[in-house]
Amino acid sequence: MSDILIDTAANGVATVTMNRGEVHNAFNEHVIADLTDAFRKLGADPAVRAVLLRGAGKSFSAGADLGWMKKMAGYSHEENVQDAMGLATMLRTLDECPKPTVAVVQGSAFGGGVGLVAACDIAISADTASFALTEVRLGLIPAVISPYVIAAMGERACRRYFLTAERFSAAEALRLGLLHQTVKAEELEGAVASTLRNLLQCGPASQTAAKELVRAVARRPMSTDVMLDTAQRIARQRASDEGKEGVGAFLDKREPAWRS
Repeated sequence: MSDILIDTAANGVATVTMNRGEVHNAFNEHVIADLTDAFRKLGADPAVRAVLLRGAGKSFSAGADLGWMKKMAGYSHEENVQDAMGLATMLRTLDECPKPTVAVVQGSAFGGGVGLVAACDIAISADTASFALTEVRLGLIPAVISPYVIAAMGERACRRYFLTAERFSAAEALRLGLLHQTVKAEELEGAVASTLRNLLQCGPASQTAAKELVRAVARRPMSTDVMLDTAQRIARQRASDEGKEGVGAFLDKREPAWRS
C-alpha cells in the first residue's frame, strides 16, 4: 500500500493523503520525497485548481518517524544536513505551490506535522484536534519548519511553544493564526467544501500571482522599491488574458471563462 495517495476530482481539486495511519502519518525520507514529487507535479498540472492535504486515520501527522530519527542519529554532520534539506525542500515546494493549498486537519498535528499545516495557504481543523511542537523534549529543535511556523503563529507564541513543547488546542491554534477555521468534527467536510467553492470562483492565474505577491511583500518595510514592485505586479495582471477576461465579464454581467 502506498504511503501517499493522490486523487484528482473532475473539478480540478487534487487530494494528497498521507496514508500511514498506523504510525499517525509520521514521515520518513521516502514519504518526504513522495510528498515533494506530488506537490511539484500537482503545482505544474494546469488541470489542477487546488490541493487538499489530509492525513489518514485519527491523526493528521505526528511529524518525523521515530525509526527515521534514530537512523539519522548515526549520520555524519554532512549526511544530516543533506537529509534535513530534503524536508526543507518538501516544505518549500508546498509553500510555493502555484495552486491554493488547504490543510484538512482531522486530528493531532505534532512536530513536523505543524510545519505542514503552517506551509499550506489555508488550514481548517476539527475543534478536537491538538497541536504541539515537541522537538525539545527529544533534545532537538523545530529548525526546518520554523520559517513557516513563525510566519503563521508569530515570534512571541513560538518562544513559548518551541520551549515548552506543551500541547495546545485547536481553539488556541486558531487564536494564534496557525489555523483559519475550526469546526465540529462532523462539520469539517462541509467547511472544506465551502472553502473550495470560494477558491474555484477565482481566476487561477490571479491566485498564483496573489500567492507570489504575499511572499514578495511580507515582512518587508514600506519603501519605493516595494511600491514599484507592487505597481508592476498589478500592471502585469491587468494586462494579462485573465485580468482582461475578469474585468470584461464583470462589466458585461456574465460569468468569467474559468467558471464556465
